[in-house]
Order: sequence, then C-alpha cells, then structure tokens
Amino acid sequence: MREEEVHYDIAVIGGGLAGTCAAIAAARLGRRVALVNNRPVLGGNASSEVRVWVCGATAHGVHRWARETGIMGELYTENQYRNPEGNPYYWDQVVLDAVRAEPGIDLYLNTDVREVDASGPDDAREVHSCTGWMMGSERRITFHARQFLDCTGDGLLGHLAGAHYRIGREARAEFGEPWAPEEKDEALLGSTILFHTKDAGRPVKFVPPAYARDLTTTPILRNRVLRTGDNGCDYWWVEWGGEHDTVHDNERIRDELQAVIMGIWDHIKNSGEFPDAENLTLEWVGSLPGKREYRRFLGDHMLSQQDVLEQRQFDDRVAFGGWSVDLHPVQGMYADEPGARQRYADGIFHIPLRSLYSVNVTNLLFAGRNISATHIAFGATRVMATCATLGEAAGTAAALCVAEGIGPRELAAERPELVRRTLLRQDASVIGLDDDDPRNLARAARVSASSHLSRLAAEPTPDAPGERYPLTRDLALLLPVDPALDTVDLLVHGAPGGPSELTVELWSTGRPENAVPVDRLLTTTVTVPADGPHWVTARLGHRPDAPENAVLIVRACPDTALVLVPVRTDGVLALRSRVEGDVAVDHDIPEEDGQLVLEWQARGLRRRTFGFRAAPETAAFLPERAVGGFQRPYGGPQMWSSEPLADPDRAAQWLRLDWDEERRLTEARVVFDDDVDEYLNNLHRHRTPFEVMPELVRDYRVQSREPDGTWRTLETVTDNRRRHRVHDLRGPDGSPVSTGALRLVVDATHGAPHAHVIAFKAYGA
Repeated sequence: MREEEVHYDIAVIGGGLAGTCAAIAAARLGRRVALVNNRPVLGGNASSEVRVWVCGATAHGVHRWARETGIMGELYTENQYRNPEGNPYYWDQVVLDAVRAEPGIDLYLNTDVREVDASGPDDAREVHSCTGWMMGSERRITFHARQFLDCTGDGLLGHLAGAHYRIGREARAEFGEPWAPEEKDEALLGSTILFHTKDAGRPVKFVPPAYARDLTTTPILRNRVLRTGDNGCDYWWVEWGGEHDTVHDNERIRDELQAVIMGIWDHIKNSGEFPDAENLTLEWVGSLPGKREYRRFLGDHMLSQQDVLEQRQFDDRVAFGGWSVDLHPVQGMYADEPGARQRYADGIFHIPLRSLYSVNVTNLLFAGRNISATHIAFGATRVMATCATLGEAAGTAAALCVAEGIGPRELAAERPELVRRTLLRQDASVIGLDDDDPRNLARAARVSASSHLSRLAAEPTPDAPGERYPLTRDLALLLPVDPALDTVDLLVHGAPGGPSELTVELWSTGRPENAVPVDRLLTTTVTVPADGPHWVTARLGHRPDAPENAVLIVRACPDTALVLVPVRTDGVLALRSRVEGDVAVDHDIPEEDGQLVLEWQARGLRRRTFGFRAAPETAAFLPERAVGGFQRPYGGPQMWSSEPLADPDRAAQWLRLDWDEERRLTEARVVFDDDVDEYLNNLHRHRTPFEVMPELVRDYRVQSREPDGTWRTLETVTDNRRRHRVHDLRGPDGSPVSTGALRLVVDATHGAPHAHVIAFKAYGA
C-alpha cells in the first residue's frame, strides 16, 4: 500500500457530469484541479454503467431555444458528431476526452473519498484535505486544496466536513410550497436500474432466475405499460427505495430492482402476450442503481417551488434549468398512481450562485442533485444537463475564489459582476445577461457587416412547395418584433364552399426568455376566399417600446388550412395547440392552472414554418446584435444573420469591428449559432438528422487591418464543429496585434443559407 499527499488549487470530488464540467471550467481558468471519481468511468448516471439519458432544460423539446451551452453544450454536440447512434460506450469516451484535453486536470478514477480533515466552529468550518482509497492500486491519497467541490450526488464529502444538509421533504408551511406535504418526512425519490434488449435474428428463450419477481403478484401489470419496443430509459419507472434510505439500503434496493427487471423480461418472453418478443434477448442489465435523491446541502439561498415556477430572476444567477418539477410516488413502481407528477414553468428558470456553496463551510461548493434546494425544487434541478451547468458555474466560482483569495460567499456578495462576466466570456448556460465586461473591446467598436437579414418571411418555392396544414386546431407563429409588426401576410387554403373568416390574435410572451402566448395584445379578423391558397393580410400595427417576441395565433377554422413550408426561418417558431392524446398517459400533469408550454407545442414542426410575410423590415439581425448581446435568444434571436447566400459552401460574408484608434489585441472569441432549439440527447431518445448543426459556421478567418488598409489573416479555421472558439492573437514572441479593425470572414456554413454569429469579442493587453 502506498501513502500519497497531493496539492491542488481545487479538488472536485465526484466525476458525474456536474463534477466533470466543474473540473473543466476551473482548469480553463488556469487552476490546477484534481478530479476524483469512485468509479472507473466518468459521467455518473449518464455513463455506460447506468445509462440514463442526459436530460436538461429542453425537457425533451418542450422548451424552446433551451439547450445548454458551455461545456455541457460541447459534450452534446461532440457526441452528436462522434456518436450519432447513441452508443453508451462512445459517450464515455466523449466525456473522458473532454477531461483529458485540459492539462490542468489530474484525473483520479476508482478513488473513493471517505475521510475529510476539517476544522472550525459549526458556523464557519473549513476543509483542509480529503483522503481517498484508489481501488486496485492500493494507493491512499490525501488531496489538499484551497477550494473543494462536492459533486458526489449523495453529498458524502460535505457530510464528512460538517456541512449542513437535509434529507427528505420539507413541510408545506416552511416555504409555502403547494406541492409539499403537510408535515415534513424523510421520503425520497427512489433509484432505478435499466436494461437494454436486442433482436438476435432467431428465437431466443429466457429461463428466469429464481429471484425474478412474479409481476402478477404486484400492481405493475395494472398500472404500468410493458412494450417489446421499449428499453433503456423507457423503463425509468422501474424505481424503488423512496421509503428507504437510498444510500444505506442501496444493496437491498439494487436486489429489488433487478428482481423486477427479471420479472418484466420473464413476462414479456414467457407470458404469451408478446409474440413479437420471440427473437429478443437481453443485451445489458445495469448492476448499479441510478440514484435520484439523498442529501441536499444548505446554501445562502434554498431554491423553492415558487423560484422555479415563477421563473424568478436572481441577481447572482449562474445557470438555468427547464425540466418540470418532476416528483414520483414514494412507492415507485409499486404505486397505484402514475409514475410521475409534473408541473412546468412557462419557460426556463434560473439558479443563483447562493445555492451552490455551503452556508457553514467556508471553502465548500457543490453542484449536481445535492445543491441547496427544497425537495420540490430539486424535482426540477436534478436532471443531468442542468447538473452539468451547475458544475460549470461552481467550478468557475471556485477558480475565481482562488484567483481573488476570497470565499464563495464573498464572491457572491461582493463580486457578482466578476462571476457574471466570466460565465458570459466562457459562453456558459445563462440567459438574460448582457455582456458589460469592460475588457471586451468589441463593446466600444463600431460594428458593420457585409449584409444582414432584414426580411421575415417563409414562402413556398418550386423546390419546397409546402403542404396543407389543416386548421383543426389553433396554430401560431412566434415572431421577433424589432421595431414593429405592422402586418403579417398568411398563406391560407380557404374553405371549398365560399369565403371564411379567420380570427387572428397577437400575444406577448410575458418574459423575454419565454416562447408561449401569455397576454393577448389584439384581435383581428381576416377574410379568406374559397379554395386557394391565397395570401391574406392581418393588420396589427404593433410597435412595442423595446424589441420583443410576439406570438401570432390563428384560431381553428373548419375546412381551412395554413401552408407548412419545409424551411427553417431565423428567429421564428411554428407552434400548434395541444389536442387530446398529446401527453403521455403514465404522467400526472395537473391542468388546474394551465401549463402553457404543453398547450403550445413545437414538436413535429421543427425546421418548418407556416407560410408568412411580415412587415416592416426587421432590425433583429443587425450586426450590432453580435456585440454586447445576450448570446442566446432573449426577446429576439440576439445574433447577426447575413442575407441569404447564393452558395452556402462559399459564403464570404463578414462581420467587422472598427475602433477610433489602434488597439493592442491578445484574444478574439467567437460564438457561432449551433441552433439551441434543436433538442439533443446523448443516448438519442430523439435523433436529429444532423451530425453537425447546419447553422454552425464551418470555415472562417479572423483578420486584422494593416495601416495601409489591407487585411492580414491571423487565423484560418476549416471544418469547425464548435459553437465557441477562442483565438490567441499574440505573435510567437507573445506580442499583441496592433490594429484599428478586426474582421471575421465566414467562408462556409454546414449547410445553412445564412451566416450566423452570436458574439464576436476582442480582448486587449
């Protein structure tokens, strides 16, 4: 056995997606980081050992423009390129490669941290070190660090350090949460084991083990749906342990879950009810329960149900989520009620830095399912893509604490602008924060471009004629309004027997981050002649005080139809109202107060738009939108888009920054559009047809203007697959570039007809 002591700026304990992103974020800010994981692979519940798909703010496509950016976004898009089939082993390598790409990270796998050295009074403790046992190598390693991150999920590090935490459900009165129980208790969400099947191409028998559960003796057959085409996370409801201690009873929970899986497979193979299962065999069954809930630490803010559902904007917000408040019955798979009760906010919700550090341990941050949130709010924050964004935020905060020589509480209270600006500089998952960083010299530049998109329209062409889309339900278009929306022409098939009257309404979205109709602004009627299709005009005269999104609703009308054009229109969404049967039957989704994101869906309409023409011209895509903007759709698309290109492979569009005097530049950063409305998933519950998003810029150049007015190419990039690119502009001797202008030349996209740039930034010496 070997005894070792190692010293780092930051020790991240737990190698799930939260810990992985925390370590990468801190390393990219120049810190030396130990990433310590007690399993042989990274990814936690997302790894090939457990195989839970990575869900996040999109909520399987419910929320619009909500896919995570930052490090989690990089993992999503890299996996989409390298692993279009959703192989869980390939996903392991995507995550591992991301860690190994950072020279500042030392990775310790198979290392179980079970000792902590901490001291101080109960209200001001400090962690000095923690010690782990590296299994198989007989190494006992003590990790010394200035900041510690508990990303273990179960919260063991913080528990051993004396951090305050809770287990179970709060009483309703404590936070006024309608979904909380009357009295507090220790009930939890249970754990799950998954399984995968495959078609062997010939009959395969199954002889169940003696421990297989007989499903006829359980409520499962009457309350849950078994299908031969389902496997993996389709069986998320195989859940148990909420009435037990999900940590100390972990082995008992595992045995019960595996017994039920064997019982499910026995029923499918041998009951005679599934003749199409004859050639199916089990390919993989998990051996580790995927845990949902255990310790939740206390921070300076405890996120609540109201914070989530009311989408409260915190001054110190550092990440966002969008998953529903998703709570499961304590009895899990043996419950008579549906497997999940869900309540969605109207859009994404925000998470503050004050929920990511300990209220009583001065150098402890945390990220993942153990953050400072009530049981009810935890139901929305616990999904892994959200946990990953929390990891990036916590890792960023830890790095800033080390650099500034302060603790997380002081950072949140005294330097919130430093956190905000750093997250934006890194293109992290934040919404509604504009770039006010004085170091970004682009903010003081004059911005111009070769062209910009000025007309909002989707019109049929001979190559894309469109199709009838009956108005048997309400349909809608979400449109950017900048500066006005005077008229919208709609392409409509009229009723065969004579003219029809369409009711057209204009609604606001309530919040800039939302994409659903909240407040009705006006109603008008439009006469549609028989047959067609015909262009008809809705006169609106809407001129808001500031740029915003608005939703144009066309109410259902018998025997009429809009025209669905197979093109993606920048900044525009097509929506349809929900009809009976659009929601899964194994979920309890209360409708007493409405759930607008479920009432208005974009599923099935991605990359298609109802035929329309808007007037007047729009300013939503001016080149200025790429400087000092929000880096995400927020009350508009918030990006520069060029005019349509005659040849998408040779775009030759440019975006330019000019200063009144020469600047000494050391770095340029570019954020491209990778269509955050496109829902991705590491195990591909939904498969997009694109290995690389078409909107992403493929080939480009960064150029500086010489004193004689010519342009010198500083960087040439081909085959780009990343949204966020960082370019060191310094010469071989470390000297900055002196210039009065910087230009980004887009030579090609991955297929989109416009050049899109979300942000173009420049930093000086």
